Amino acid sequence: MAAATTTAGSVAGPAAPASERMDPRRLIAFFAMVLGMFMSILDIQVVSASLAEIQAGLSAGSDEIAWVQTAYLIAEVIMIPLSGTLARIISTRYLFAICAAGFTASSALCATATNIDQMIVYRAMQGFIGGGMIPSVFAAAFTIFPPSKRNVISPIIGLIATLAPTIGPTVGGYLSDAFSWHWLFLVNIGPGIIVTIVTWKFIDFDKPELSLMKKFDWWGLFGMAVFLGALEYVLEEGNTNDWFNDGYIVIAAIASAIGGVIFFFRAFTASFPIVDLKAFANKNFSFGSVFSFVMGIGLYGLTYVYPLYLGRIRGYNSLMIGETMFVSGLAMFCTAPIAGILSGKLDPRVIMAAGFVFFASGTWIMTSITTDWDFWELLIPQILRGVGLMLCMVPINNIALGTMSPERMRGASGLFNLTRNLGGAVGLAIINTVLTNRQDLHYMRLRENINWGNPAAVDQLNNTAASYNAQGIDGANAAVRSLVNMTTQQAMVMSFSDVFMLLTVLFTLMLIGVAMISKPKPPPKGAPAGGH
Repeated sequence: MAAATTTAGSVAGPAAPASERMDPRRLIAFFAMVLGMFMSILDIQVVSASLAEIQAGLSAGSDEIAWVQTAYLIAEVIMIPLSGTLARIISTRYLFAICAAGFTASSALCATATNIDQMIVYRAMQGFIGGGMIPSVFAAAFTIFPPSKRNVISPIIGLIATLAPTIGPTVGGYLSDAFSWHWLFLVNIGPGIIVTIVTWKFIDFDKPELSLMKKFDWWGLFGMAVFLGALEYVLEEGNTNDWFNDGYIVIAAIASAIGGVIFFFRAFTASFPIVDLKAFANKNFSFGSVFSFVMGIGLYGLTYVYPLYLGRIRGYNSLMIGETMFVSGLAMFCTAPIAGILSGKLDPRVIMAAGFVFFASGTWIMTSITTDWDFWELLIPQILRGVGLMLCMVPINNIALGTMSPERMRGASGLFNLTRNLGGAVGLAIINTVLTNRQDLHYMRLRENINWGNPAAVDQLNNTAASYNAQGIDGANAAVRSLVNMTTQQAMVMSFSDVFMLLTVLFTLMLIGVAMISKPKPPPKGAPAGGH
C-alpha cells in the first residue's frame, strides 16, 4: 500500500515515468468503478421503461407507481453532492466499496418486494447508496490519470454517463419482456458483487481523514437534503398534480426554499461545509456546469420524449421502443473514440460547438414529426442526437474538471454531476408542462376548425359514420368519437413538435456560451493526487 501511495503523490509530478504513472492496479480499480457508475445510472431508465409491468406485479395504483422512480431520484440527488465530503472522511476506497455493496443488496431487496410500499423504500435506499458511485468516477479520472491520458479516459466516462440512460429502455424492455420485472434488479447482483470486491481490493487513491468527522456539518446536510429532495419532488410531481394548485407541491416548494437558505448559509459559514461551493469561482467549471445542466435536459428529456411518442402515438410496447431507441446508443458508442481522438487535436470549444450543432439539427428535423413517423424517420435524428451528445460530453468534462486543483476535485465532481441530474429534472418538468399546455391549445384550435361549416370535416364524419353503420354499429356516435380521438392525437403530435423546437432553440443558444469560455489550461502541478 505504501508503494501505491507513493505513486499517488507522483501522478501530478513531471518526473514520474510513464510506466509508473499508469499503474495496472489503478486501471483495474477505475474500470470497476466505471461499471458501478454504469449500473447506478442505467437503473433509472431500465425501471422507467417497465413501470407498467412493476405496477401490475405489485398491484399498485397509477398514482403510486410513479414513486418507484421519484423515490430513487430524490435519494440520488441528495447523495451525489454529499459524496465528495464522505470520500474525504472515509476515503474513496471505503465509500465506493460500501456504495457498491449497498446498491447490490438494495437491488436484491427490490426484486423481493411484495407491495408498493416496500418497493418505494428499497428504491430510495438504492438511489441514495448508488448515487455515491457516480461522482467518485469523475473525480478518480481527473486525479489518478495524467492529463496526457485524458483523451482516452474522458470518452469512457462520457460514454457511460450518456449511454446508460439512452440504452436503459432497450435493456429494461428486453428484461421485462423475456423474463419478468424482477430481473430489472436481479441483473445488478452479479456485477455488483464483482465491483465491490475489486474496488475494495484495488482502490488506493487516498486515505481516510476521520478527524474531519468532528467538524461534520449536520445542519448543512439537513438543509441540503430538504432543499434538493423537496425540489426534486416539485419537479417530478408538479405537472401531474397541477403545480401550485396542489397543497403538497406548495408545501414542498416552501420546504425547498427554507432548506436552500439553511444550506447556502452553512455552505459559506461552516469551517467544513457539506459541499464546497468555492469550485464555482473557477470560470470554466461554472460554464461547464451550465453546459452539463443543459446536457441533462437534452439527455434525459429526449430519453423521455421518444418513448412517449412511440408508446402513445405508435402503440409500441417497451421492447419495441427499446429496439428503436438503440440507434442513439450505437451512435454514441461509435463516436466515443472519435471524440477522444479529436479532443487531443482540436480546441475543445470547437468540438463542443459541433456537438451542439449536431444535437440541434436532430431536434430541428423532429419538428416536422407526424403520426406516421416510424423507425426510419427517426433514424437520422437519433444518430445526430447520439453523435452530438458524445461530442459535447467529452469536452464539457474536460472544461469543467480539467482545470480543477486536486484538493477541490471530489467536491467539484459531485457538484458537476448534480447539475446534470438537476438539468434532467428541470427539463422533464418543462417538457411535461409544455406537452400538456400546448396539447390543450392545439386541440382547441383544431376543434374550432372542425364544425358543420367545414365541408372536409363533414365529409370525414359522414364517411366514418357510414363505415360503422355497415358494420352494424351506431355510426353517428362512433364517428364523433373517432374524430375526437383523431383530433386529440394530432394535437399531441403538434405538442411534441413544439418541444423539439424548444430544444432546438436551447441548443443553438449554447453556441453563444461556447464562445464565452476560455480554452482550458493544465491543472496546477505538484499537488498530491489524493487532494488532502
